[in-house]
Amino acid sequence: MRLAARGITLRRRTGGTDAGWHLKFPVGRGVKEEIRLPLGRAAKTVPKELAGLVRAYTRGRALRPIARIETTRTLRRLLDAQGNPLAEIADDAVTGQALDRTEPVAWHELEVELTAGEPGLLDLLDERVRAAGASPAGSGSKLLRLLDHRVPAAPAPDTAALGPRSPAGAVILAYLRSHRDALLAADPLVRRDADDAVHQMRVATRRLRSTLQIFGTVVDKEATRPLRAELRWLAGELSGARDREVMLERLQRRVDELPPHLVLGPVRERITRHLEEGMAEARARALSALDEKRYLELLDALDALIDDPPLTPAAARPARVVLPSLVRRAWKRLDRELTEAVAKTVPAERDAALHEARKSAKRARYAAEAVVSAFGRPARDFARRMTALQELLGDHQDSVVCRDTLRAIGLEAYAEGENAFTYGLLIGTEMAVAQRDEYQLPAVWKQAAKGRYHRWLG
Repeated sequence: MRLAARGITLRRRTGGTDAGWHLKFPVGRGVKEEIRLPLGRAAKTVPKELAGLVRAYTRGRALRPIARIETTRTLRRLLDAQGNPLAEIADDAVTGQALDRTEPVAWHELEVELTAGEPGLLDLLDERVRAAGASPAGSGSKLLRLLDHRVPAAPAPDTAALGPRSPAGAVILAYLRSHRDALLAADPLVRRDADDAVHQMRVATRRLRSTLQIFGTVVDKEATRPLRAELRWLAGELSGARDREVMLERLQRRVDELPPHLVLGPVRERITRHLEEGMAEARARALSALDEKRYLELLDALDALIDDPPLTPAAARPARVVLPSLVRRAWKRLDRELTEAVAKTVPAERDAALHEARKSAKRARYAAEAVVSAFGRPARDFARRMTALQELLGDHQDSVVCRDTLRAIGLEAYAEGENAFTYGLLIGTEMAVAQRDEYQLPAVWKQAAKGRYHRWLG
């Protein structure tokens, strides 16, 4: 039932051409991704791989069948004049029984699917079957039709009705809910090693933590302290794999940009091997974290926060009265840290200070994004300015980290008798990138500062 509430279907199918275990995840409006595994010997035991993919939703509870559906399908193919298939019409006689009820339920349904015809054909077929007496199904899922209204509806953040006069608490809770859902949606993708999944999960985790920290006068900061600590732990467990992935792409690109006669030895191969070994370890660490009881307890705590939030009296006040000053405070912290950073003359100290400013730029960006539902375009524009500043500072920090990594790899190569010239050249390239970023910083900073005077920020 938890899965059904999220639009996820886990079923065991026998008969037909697609017998096996099927897990269907929603990946977009009206679109689902299906994962299939064979039936296996243990007829009624859910495969461990599929059970793991839904663990964030079941929270480790046992998976039990909730319904049994039997379908007798008559398949008709619509052909063109040359006998080529254009569409298929599945004519299903369905009998279903929820396992907590004694009486089965029967109904009849049609499903039309294009195979090679033009999209306009689908509209024509829809008109024809309606004219013949068919009516649209109340649900696109046999399971949901059978279970009727007993599946709990997954709450969706309703941001359309929010505005400056909305309660500040409603604005922040809608943002928290959306990123709780984003974290859950990323979980199975991380387990399947999908592209960019770790990054998406880490971003959702950081946004949740940052929002609770920045808007602590709306959602009681002291009450959320333990949850913020757990979100920080999760982001840390996810960071290794993503950071090495970004660094690998960056350094491979740097090597490819060099003239061939300046690449002495197996530079690209050594860099790739060094970072991919660490990526495998970091990925194993991330997956291990997702299987920990601590992670499931974090998800429970997130649900509890959203279902019964520890709101302060300020949460009931209008968003326009409460929230702008909190976004402005995040900006002022960033402005102060940048001022201190650029004044430092020791390179290592300046690098560390700019890294801290980068974190503050990200917090200011997240703060603005959290209130877009209430303030619209001005908040979105301010977030965009903070993003530009964050990306510049992020590029600078990446150059610092890459230099340390290149030095370590260069020492390894030298110790094994290889020419380390190219690694020194790459370090010089990264130093030049950092200098360029520092040169561009005042202009980007000045552009970002203009966001302070937006009317919504006061």
